[in-house]
Amino acid sequence: MKVVIFCGGLGMRLREYADNVPKPMVPIGYRPVLWHVMKYYAHYGHKDFILCLGHRADVIKQYFLHYDECVSNDFSLSNGGKDLQLFNSDIHDWNITFAETGIHSNIGQRLKAVERYLAGEQVFLANYADGLTDMPLPRLIEFSRHHDRIATFVSAKPNLTYHVISADPDGFVSEVKSIRDTELRINCGYFVFKREIFQYIRNGEELVLEPFQRLMAQKQLVAYCHDGFYASMDTFKDKQQLDDLYARSEAPWEVWKNARQREEAAISVDAVTDAT
Repeated sequence: MKVVIFCGGLGMRLREYADNVPKPMVPIGYRPVLWHVMKYYAHYGHKDFILCLGHRADVIKQYFLHYDECVSNDFSLSNGGKDLQLFNSDIHDWNITFAETGIHSNIGQRLKAVERYLAGEQVFLANYADGLTDMPLPRLIEFSRHHDRIATFVSAKPNLTYHVISADPDGFVSEVKSIRDTELRINCGYFVFKREIFQYIRNGEELVLEPFQRLMAQKQLVAYCHDGFYASMDTFKDKQQLDDLYARSEAPWEVWKNARQREEAAISVDAVTDAT
């Protein structure tokens, strides 16, 4: 399936980077958050991307035009640095379409702007480009196929430290509890859409407002509940938390590494078993 990624936001809550770097290009470790999202999809075999560009589109284009595989892959140098051998690669089999979708466009407008690049696609994936998860993507796709609706999105408990309260009209509080202990769930920005989604979006409309209301009225919108890891990079504090997980090699969203580690562990166990 093709993957549409919305990369045009201003990222105003990440002020340390917003002036010069578009939000999708804010780094986690060696690579921008956009790369982490794309790597997630590529791990599950979805390597045909459509990037909906807006603010500082040039930065995103230049990054991939001058992509350096050596930054995140093992390699060897020989012959005084003249010969380079990569032992693995990230993007050699990715196909990336760079689409200018407007500086101030909302998500609905950006999606409509790339409709032509989805010709012939009956179902496609979409993402906000700033949320990371360990969700098994095939389960989401199977859930979408089983329900056979026009739109599916992932919901999760919010990654917030706020508390919610209950109070009567006079202001007397009867309950205070963590927002994560409530039934509240949020839209994570991981979508599966049928092509019919374009029939529900009118000019100027935001994706999750008017179009989703129409879908709900016709029971064409379903949510897949994920209770594992999910975190979005909306603020500088969010970035620090993700950087910390990455620095400790405890990044749950790196499903490509975690899968390899499980395989290596399984091989080690088999080797010990054979030896005994």
